[in-house]
Amino acid sequence: MRRSVLSLLAATAVLSLGFALPTRAAEDAVVIPAPAMDASPATGIQTAVIAGGCFWGVQGVFQHTAGVVNAVSGYAGGTKATADYETVSTGRTGHAESVEIKFDPKKISYGKILQIYFSVAHDPTQLNRQGPDTGTQYRSAIFTTSDEQKKVAEAYIAQLNSAKVFSKPIVTKISALEAFYPAEAYHQDYLTLHPNQPYIAYNDIPKVENLKKLFADNYIEKPTLVSASKATN
Repeated sequence: MRRSVLSLLAATAVLSLGFALPTRAAEDAVVIPAPAMDASPATGIQTAVIAGGCFWGVQGVFQHTAGVVNAVSGYAGGTKATADYETVSTGRTGHAESVEIKFDPKKISYGKILQIYFSVAHDPTQLNRQGPDTGTQYRSAIFTTSDEQKKVAEAYIAQLNSAKVFSKPIVTKISALEAFYPAEAYHQDYLTLHPNQPYIAYNDIPKVENLKKLFADNYIEKPTLVSASKATN
């Protein structure tokens, strides 16, 4: 079932009983070491594409991350013909709900982006699901844009597994990015625009709170929004 059905029903039931929503989502953040290997210093805006469940929360986390120029919700892993929400939601397109992150390597490294991704943005030990959302479209995946990104991501996963940072092995799949397709306009900036929506309040706002707590030096209060970026271009 799609997240809008399962999660909203559960949250509505809680509210109808007069209880407040939990302040933390089911997946708690995990304190993890920084990557021992990182990308070489670079100039110019770089691109990272990651997938970790519903793109609303992942986008929201990186919109509050310093050094991120833009974070766009979308689809990766499938074809242009099937890159729309209704079709991707069938779980049969090869696409994963993903986020394209444009970042300034002088302000944040690729390795730091991966550290935030594995720590607060999602649970990398959940196979083809994330919290209440199930299906291959919610898988944990890194779509690399260069051989160096591939090496950094592979080394970091090996490092975290070797250190047994998580109670279960990381299931994140690494593959070369073939194409990224932005999602529909109503999916962009969703966390910022709908902070009180039950799904967001329960599953995603805690991720931003964990970013602020665990990565204070990388946190910015005012999100970098897609709508603002379009207005300035």
